[in-house]
Formats: sequence, C-alpha cells, structure tokens
Amino acid sequence: MSFAHKIKKQTQPNTLIAVLNHLLASTIDFKLSAKQAHWNVTGENFIALHELFDEVSSKVDGYADMLAERSVQLGGTAQGTLQTVSSQSSLGDYPVDIHDGREHVMALSGEISVLADASRQGINAASDVGDMVTADLLTEITRGLDKLHWFIRSHLV
Repeated sequence: MSFAHKIKKQTQPNTLIAVLNHLLASTIDFKLSAKQAHWNVTGENFIALHELFDEVSSKVDGYADMLAERSVQLGGTAQGTLQTVSSQSSLGDYPVDIHDGREHVMALSGEISVLADASRQGINAASDVGDMVTADLLTEITRGLDKLHWFIRSHLV
C-alpha cells in the first residue's frame, strides 16, 4: 500500500501522528540500510563511501528523533520498535549480499528517494490539516534528505 493511500485511509483525528510514525519507521529503516552499507562497502572509493554512509546514518538518526518527538508533542506515542519498523516502512528490503560501492550507492539512492517522497507527502498532509509546525519540520527533514541524496548520487557520475 502506498504512503499516500495510507494517509487517505486514516480517518481518526490522529492522522498526523500516524503519518509521523509511518515516516519514523521508514526513516529508521533507511538509517539501518545506511549502516549496512557503511559496514560492508568495498572497492575503489572505500574510504569516501564508508565515511559518507556513516554520516548519512548519523544525520538520518537525527531526523528519526525529530519525527518521534513531534509525534509525542502532538499527544501520540512514538512507534520505533523493530516490529513497527518492519511492518510500517515504505522501503523495500535492503540487499544484504552486496559489497561493491556502486551497488550500495544505487541501493541507497533508491531508498532515500522513496523516503524523501514520503516526507513530501507528509508535508502536504500536515498543510492540509493546518499544522504548519509539522509541515515546517517535515520541510526541514526533506531538505536534509535531498542534500544527502545529492551526496550519494554524486558517486554515480
């Protein structure tokens, strides 16, 4: 089920909390994918990619914290358990059998693109209900994800 479809299915007043928790699950999932790449990357650009993937993981971990805290500020409960991440993430399974730097770059580039698109949909959902603070928070996160995506993609040239 697409992220936009999940938003439309929400009918209770806690729609934004559900949106934030869905984004939290996907963000934690992506952080773990970046760590997987960091631990297993090999090849010609090893050190540059190893450090980049660690930086990406660290920055995305900060975004997860922001999403969780906003969910709680709105009266919800941050849902960041392994079980929730596994069932709620919009991302596919990260390939655990790759080592080549270019393959990790391609995999992470695809995942961060999905995550940034979901974050954009969250901005729209927050704006639609008039919560400009949450929309602003998601804009900040999306801006950061776009920058990280640019850093990752630059290794494909």
